[in-house]
Amino acid sequence: MAALFNPLTDCHSTRLYTMNEEINDAEQYLKGRGAQFNPKNRFLKNQRIRDQVESIDDWTEPNPATIYLEDNAKSIVNKVDSPDVGMWYSMNPYQGCEHGCIYCYARNAHEYWGYSAGLDFERKIIVKKNAPELLRKFLMKKDWECLPIGLSGNTDCYQPAEKKFRLTRGLLEVCNEFNQPVAIITKNAGILRDTALLQEMAKKQLVSVLVSITSFEEDLRRVMEPRTTTAKQRLRVIRELSDAGVRTGVMLGPMIPGLNDHEMQRIMEAAGASGARFSAYTFIRLNGAIKLIFHDWLYKNFPDRADKVWHLIENGHGGKVNDSRWGQRMRGEGPIAEMVRQQFRKYNKLYKLDAERLDLDGSHFRRPGEQGRLF
Repeated sequence: MAALFNPLTDCHSTRLYTMNEEINDAEQYLKGRGAQFNPKNRFLKNQRIRDQVESIDDWTEPNPATIYLEDNAKSIVNKVDSPDVGMWYSMNPYQGCEHGCIYCYARNAHEYWGYSAGLDFERKIIVKKNAPELLRKFLMKKDWECLPIGLSGNTDCYQPAEKKFRLTRGLLEVCNEFNQPVAIITKNAGILRDTALLQEMAKKQLVSVLVSITSFEEDLRRVMEPRTTTAKQRLRVIRELSDAGVRTGVMLGPMIPGLNDHEMQRIMEAAGASGARFSAYTFIRLNGAIKLIFHDWLYKNFPDRADKVWHLIENGHGGKVNDSRWGQRMRGEGPIAEMVRQQFRKYNKLYKLDAERLDLDGSHFRRPGEQGRLF
């Protein structure tokens, strides 16, 4: 029979209840996925779960294969109201992300589409197939003041789907045509397919790239970011883009005490040696359904230190694992978060990653048929 699960009440103080307890067996662990279950969507009233193993008549096991759901979106450029994000506008050609990073804050956004922030986020990828056309329509608006637009403000614009659909490439081509500046963040080496285009844009000061690196330990990366490329490959991205004249930096996010915070110096040193010129970091926070997903993942993969890591995260957010206050939520507070902050500042200067971010140039923005902008 199907049973209803309330993620707010059906949990224990030390070990959160998981919706698919049978996955705890090693042979049933879904390799290649970060989340191991689908927590309840907060916007849906009821949730069907498997109550008994023998209840096969009214239950089918989830298909782990990735599904691409093509969508005719109504808009592509979104205004960013969060004052601590560092961008005014963003665009995301894909919703959901096959990379499967267990900590990803974007998981919660998948609930708005009627899906779960867990496995659904990784294997039900919404493809905004008309994204380039929508961007062109947006940039043609006479009231657009040409502020920089962030690519991957939510999910990675170079995730595996990009190799098939090439929507990010299409967006960049439109930006290049209009001289529209864009800031990219990614952890996928697929960005190198567009090196020539990015190089052309860089000559006009239209693009900057942040490459996300969280760990050099492959055993950790394989379970924490299961469908991403290696740190070695990400350093290659920094090197090749930098050599091509593209302003490139490194993103250390998130730093997780007890898991990867000890790697901060190594990552920043290697990134600086590879050509990165600026950097950023975030402290782990587990908002919404990510709390359940991360807790389940942590205890399945690192049972020997799970309690310690969990409590260190709590210590970084005033006894909780999430803080929604602007300016505080991505930096944390207390001695643990302060230690991470001080290390970042030290190594940022030591490895010359403290160069000011390139001011992207929107002064040459023009719409097709226009002679240029007058100021």
